[in-house]
Amino acid sequence: MLPSEILKKIRRIEIRTKRLVNDLFSGEYHSTFKGQGMEFEEVRQYEPGDDIRLIDWNVTARTGYPHIKKFREERELSVVLLVDASSSGRFGTRERFKSETAAELGALLAFSAIKNNDKVGLIIFTDQIEKFVPPRKGRGHVLRLIREILFFEPKRTGTDVAGALEYLNRVVRRKSVVFLISDFLSEDFHRPLQVANRRHDLIAVKISDPRESRFDDVGLIELEDAETGEVYVIDTGSKEFRREYAARADEDLGRLEREFRLINLDFINIRTDQPYIKPLIAFFRSRERRL
Repeated sequence: MLPSEILKKIRRIEIRTKRLVNDLFSGEYHSTFKGQGMEFEEVRQYEPGDDIRLIDWNVTARTGYPHIKKFREERELSVVLLVDASSSGRFGTRERFKSETAAELGALLAFSAIKNNDKVGLIIFTDQIEKFVPPRKGRGHVLRLIREILFFEPKRTGTDVAGALEYLNRVVRRKSVVFLISDFLSEDFHRPLQVANRRHDLIAVKISDPRESRFDDVGLIELEDAETGEVYVIDTGSKEFRREYAARADEDLGRLEREFRLINLDFINIRTDQPYIKPLIAFFRSRERRL
C-alpha cells in the first residue's frame, strides 16, 4: 500500500497533466506522431475524383465495374519514456526538482499516448539499467509509470546515456516514439544516439536548473556533486567566476545542440524555473509543419 502523501502527489500530477492533454496536447500529439503505415480496410466502387492508382484491377475485372482499395492509417504506436534517474535529477533551486519535472512531462506524454490508443513503456536508467516496464495501455498503467519516475529508488548515482540507448536498441524491437529525458551529464553517447535515432523516432528532452548555468552573487557557497559526492567551495562573488561558469554552460549546451542537429534529432530544452508548456507546443507544431 502506498503512503497517502505519495498517492496525493500522483493524483495531483494526474489531474494537472490530464487537463493539459484534454485542452492542448491530444490533438497536437495525434497530428505529430503518425502510425507505422497503412492498413487495407476494404474495396469499394470507384467514384469520380478517386485516385486511379488505387484501382483494384482483379475486382474490377471480376465485377465489370471499377473498384478501388481503401486503406486506413495503422494508428497504434508504442511510446517509450527513457528516463534518467541519476542523482543529479534530485536537484532544483526553484519550483521543483528536475526529477519532478521529468515525472510531469512523462505523465503528460503518457496520457496523450493512451488518449490516442497508443501503448506506453518506461526505461529508468542511471549508469546501469534500473527498471524496464514494457509498453501497455490504460490509466492504471500510466499511474504506475508516474509512480516509478517520481519515487523509484535507484541503486546507482551516475549517468550512462550510451548504455541506456544500447539497452533500448536491444529490448525494443518495434519502431517506437522514444522520449529520452535527461540532463545529459554524460559522455560518449554519440554513436548509440545515431543508432537509436535510425531505429526509432527519438526525441531528446533536456531538463536543466538555472543554477546549472548561472549563479547570483551570494558569496562563498559549498556544493556537492550529487553523482560523485565531491564537495566544492566556490566564490560566487567573483565576476570572473560567474562569467566563466556561464560561458562554459552555454558552450556545453551549444555543443549538445550541434550534436543533435548533426543527426537530425529533435530536441526540447526544458528548464525547472519556466513552464514546459511553451517549448512542448513549439516542438509539436514544428514537427507537424515538417510532415
